[in-house]
Amino acid sequence: MKRHCGAILLGLAAVASARLPSAHAGNLINPCAGPSGLLGLLDRPTIADSSCVVPDGKEVLEAGITAGNLPGVPGGVVDTLPNLELRFGLPDQSEFVWLPPNYQYLSVNGVPQTLSGFGVTTIGLKHVLSTTQHWQWTAEALATLPSGDAEFGSNGVGGAANAIVSYSSNGPLGVSFQMGVSSQTEPTLAGGQRYTSFNPDLVVTWLWNSRLQFYGEIYGQSSSGYDQGWGTDADGGIQYLINRNFEVDLEEGVSVQGNLGGFSNYTGAGLGVLF
Repeated sequence: MKRHCGAILLGLAAVASARLPSAHAGNLINPCAGPSGLLGLLDRPTIADSSCVVPDGKEVLEAGITAGNLPGVPGGVVDTLPNLELRFGLPDQSEFVWLPPNYQYLSVNGVPQTLSGFGVTTIGLKHVLSTTQHWQWTAEALATLPSGDAEFGSNGVGGAANAIVSYSSNGPLGVSFQMGVSSQTEPTLAGGQRYTSFNPDLVVTWLWNSRLQFYGEIYGQSSSGYDQGWGTDADGGIQYLINRNFEVDLEEGVSVQGNLGGFSNYTGAGLGVLF
């Protein structure tokens, strides 16, 4: 992605915001609030981010662990933790997000080689552009810092811009679509080359009751790495509210096409807390 791509996308989003009807708290059912609001507010466990933002003056902590299998490598494993995300509510329906580096462990059974280390650091801003009775439009900009180690980090500065549109039936059904463009660099030991990607993501949720939600997701990247083509993955799982401010989840993901994520399948578990 050229440096101006994020600015163009956010500029278009701002124009769209000026043309879209604004939210009126008095006559809308807010999918980001209420007894089940945390389920709509959390970014995890999906790859796509929520169209909701953390309320001004509040914070959200999200964390989890994934245990995966390497494609075409019997006994090969790839594990990631703590998948930490810290989100801080700002005025004007905005938030700041910080994703510290993850610890990653990769091992091939029977081969005397095990890799482990830390990934990238990412920061970003998210802003709700508009809300109607059933729809919400959100823009997000993320920056990947030149960080992490030679095996799993980023050789240079990266960035992403996402447009998120979500639909709420004001009942059990929810649908969210995220379209993004990103520019990232490979880790140093992989050559450090830069690659650009378009990243569509579709999520469907079903609120079984006020505490329990099921979800399914399919997402892809037009380039899953330098000189690599399309990659597509799918995942699904369950989220459960312990109380209005504490969520736990389980998920299962699988590679559909290409080598996006570097796994054949994975199992994950995590939590989300609103402070």
